[in-house]
Amino acid sequence: MSSWFWKAGAAGAAIVAATIYAAAQMAPPMAPGYSGMHGAMGAGAAGGHPHMMEGPRPGPMQGPSAMSGPAESHGMSAPRFGSMRPTMPGQDAFGAIQEIVQILQADPATDWSKVNIAALREHLIDMNEVTLRAKADERPLANGVEIAVTGKGRTVAAIKRMVPAHVRELAKLGWSAKTEDLPDGVKMTVTSADPKEALKLKALGFLGIMVQGGHHQPHHLMMARGEMGVHQR
Repeated sequence: MSSWFWKAGAAGAAIVAATIYAAAQMAPPMAPGYSGMHGAMGAGAAGGHPHMMEGPRPGPMQGPSAMSGPAESHGMSAPRFGSMRPTMPGQDAFGAIQEIVQILQADPATDWSKVNIAALREHLIDMNEVTLRAKADERPLANGVEIAVTGKGRTVAAIKRMVPAHVRELAKLGWSAKTEDLPDGVKMTVTSADPKEALKLKALGFLGIMVQGGHHQPHHLMMARGEMGVHQR
């Protein structure tokens, strides 16, 4: 009986060994560098799960940024906006000075010994005071408009520098313009013999009249270059 059991056990062991050998022959060969459990995972990854393969794989945030630029050169990571980049400077006077400085830097003829960005800044402060803080009391006339432009503190000084200087520009447009000094500002009168122009002046009002002409931008560049004083005409 014992002899029979011994023969049966030996036969069973032989069958198991043969089965393991056959399975090993049928399994796909492992890729170089794979072993143990990682090797098994690698073989499974080949079946459609490449993210489970062993070893580091570069992700979308690795390597140099496609948006690298000035921000990164200052030790900051540049924000990633795809094809979009912000363009607004965030503050009007800042943007105006930035534009002038870029023009000066791009011009090889710029005489940096004469450049005066501080003068341009003072002018822009005046513009801000007159635009946002000055009070404009408008009185319509038959042939135009009379405007009392007044303020306090720095605003008064800005009014007295800017408004009278603007009169010459208005004359170039064919209008008659004059100013009278007031204790707290300036009275400006602008008229025209043309009824249509007179109607237009009433509609424009103070600030609409102040923005007439294309002299502001060239004068800003001249101030920055040191070629004219603040509000010089």
